[in-house]
Parts: sequence; C-alpha cells; structure tokens
Amino acid sequence: MKAVVLEDYAIQQGDLDWSGVKALVPDITRYGRTAQEEVVPRIGDAEIVFLNKCRIDEAVLAQCPKLRWVGIIATGTDNLDLKACRRHGVPVANVPGYSTYSVAQMTFSLLLAICQCADRYHRLVQDGQWRTEEPASYGLLPQVELLGKTFGIYGYGSIGRQTARIAKAFGMEVLVCTRTVRPEYKTDGVEFVDLDTLLARSDVLSLHCPATPATQGLINAATLAKAKPGMILLNTARGALVDEQAVADALKNGKLGFYGADAFGTEPLPQASPLRGLPNALLTPHIAWATNEALQRLMDITANNLRTWLDGAGENIVNA
Repeated sequence: MKAVVLEDYAIQQGDLDWSGVKALVPDITRYGRTAQEEVVPRIGDAEIVFLNKCRIDEAVLAQCPKLRWVGIIATGTDNLDLKACRRHGVPVANVPGYSTYSVAQMTFSLLLAICQCADRYHRLVQDGQWRTEEPASYGLLPQVELLGKTFGIYGYGSIGRQTARIAKAFGMEVLVCTRTVRPEYKTDGVEFVDLDTLLARSDVLSLHCPATPATQGLINAATLAKAKPGMILLNTARGALVDEQAVADALKNGKLGFYGADAFGTEPLPQASPLRGLPNALLTPHIAWATNEALQRLMDITANNLRTWLDGAGENIVNA
C-alpha cells in the first residue's frame, strides 16, 4: 500500500514525527509545499494521502482512481469536497481537538501583547532606551488591565470554551454567541447573547468558529459598525471569517482599537494586504497550533486514524 504526504508551508516548519504512520505504511513519500496543479501528479497511484491545505475535489478524485483514504493533518475540512469524497467511496479523517490548548493560549498571547506590549518594551530596552522616551516607532500603547473587561467569544467549541476559562481566570466577564447552547454549558459562568449584543458589549471579541457559508465574512463593515468603539478583535480561527479590508478601515478610523490575527484569507499573507504596516495590527503566521505538545498529539491521532481504518473501522471520519 502506497501513501503520499502533501505538506504545506507551515507544517514544513514543524518537526512532525511520522514514525507511527511509517510503521503502518512503510511506502510513504513526503512532498513539501504543493501547488494545486501538482496535487494529482503527486498523488499518482497512491491509495492513501495525508494533507493540510491542498484541495481534494471531484476533478482530483476522477484522476486518482486508486485513492482509498484521506487523512487531514488538521481539524478543519474547508479544503475538501466531502460529498465528492463520499461519492467516490473515499473516507476522510480529521484530527479534532489536538490544538485546543495551544490555540487558546495563542489567543491570550496576542491579547497580552496588545494590552501590555511586553515584546515592544523589550525591544525598546534592548535598543538602549527607557520608558520615558517611548518612540512611536515601537507601536507602544497605553497599557490595559483585563480585570473587569468584557471578553466576547463567537463560537463555543472546545477552543472557544477553553478561551472562556482563561478569560474568567483574568477576572473578565465572558459573553458567548454560539449556534447551540448545550446543557453542559450551564455551569461555565458565561452569558449567552446574540451577535448584535456581543458586538455592542465586548471590549475584546475573539473568533472561534469554523468557516462555513454562514460565517464567511462574519466580520465586515456592517458588523463592525455595531461594535463597541475601540474594541480589540482577535482571530485565531479562520481568515475567511473576516473582511480584511473592512478591518483595516476600522483600524484606521478608530472604530477598532487593535486587531490580533493568526489566520488570514490568503496565506502566506500577501505583501499588498491592507493589514500590513498598520501600527494597531499584530499579525502572526498561522502558527498557533504548532506547539511541540500539539504537534505530538496531531501525529498520534493521525496515526491512530489510519490504524483504525486499516483495521476495518475508522475513527474521526467526517464524511461517513
């Protein structure tokens, strides 16, 4: 049995341990960043493919008739046509929950960097300066205490819920807007509200939902107009949730106080992006998921997904 790995630019930077997968399928070929036109020739006659960003759709499946199983080295399934995979009898397995704690941690890493500027003050001191000078070029802002502030969350899956726990530990009031309020949420100590209320009351709004037709462009000029003036917006979820031009405009006119993001509509972030160069935008290269611990969980679950499929069952199948 032959397997192919189509790695993306982010995964190449991580130190993924493929030994568990190789123990199951020794004949495995790994490719670096793969352009869409390279997907079919690189899959070739492989029966198993692992990928992250590459798209698998009807056109690819029609040209890769030997393909029998797809393992997403991630949680999100946006890049796959799951219905087409099902029509071709190709089960797709993802890796849920591996990065919950790491992404929630990055959310607050961004927020703390915005509110207390530790990294920028560090650069100031390293450059031989001190607090009383504070050149504007360092992007330093008045420091903000989180105690008593309102932290809004859109989307309340495992990452959103973990982020809520951290916010409460900082003494913040937590508002949540989510499609389904489950009985087990009752003891979380958060308030469930609609989107308009979330926008109007949040000092900080953090996005933690998948990209779907219903959530694409969720943050746009119209929704930003309803936001609390000076709100801090955080996006460690999906770039498609945000109209980046509208966010850039809101940062420039003061409607938004700051934008912290680890996900973007186009990745790598284009040099022409309206977000680049803004002093009140803190941008990281979609790296929240890549702690050592999360990467190990990612590979452990990936290998187990393959093992259970080879055994005739299959775990974490998203197109059953």
